Amino acid sequence: MQSNLKAPISAQDERIAKLIVNAAFTIHKALGAGLLERVYETCLCHDLEKNKRQAIVPLVYDGIKFLEGFRIDVLVKERIICELTSVEKIENVHLAQTLTYLKLTGNRLGFLINFNV
Repeated sequence: MQSNLKAPISAQDERIAKLIVNAAFTIHKALGAGLLERVYETCLCHDLEKNKRQAIVPLVYDGIKFLEGFRIDVLVKERIICELTSVEKIENVHLAQTLTYLKLTGNRLGFLINFNV
């Protein structure tokens, strides 16, 4: 899937993005750093009104759709990807994973949120 990367982010996506960032800060302030990723995921989904958790991203290869390969931590309104982690340092593999999900879904906006800071 390809999206128009030069088109501006929609006002709706901007609004949703602000909600995501505000929720992440609120959760981090309330719970602090160092908990398991799943705890932050649960709280983020609660704050964002039950969006898709562990959303499957199909991979199409040789005309066959494979569902086993990828899972987005939180997919907000089918449009914004939130990959969550709780590690001392973001590594290239974390960024690559988020970029892969953006590429496979054709979505333009994603967050890589580290709750261990």
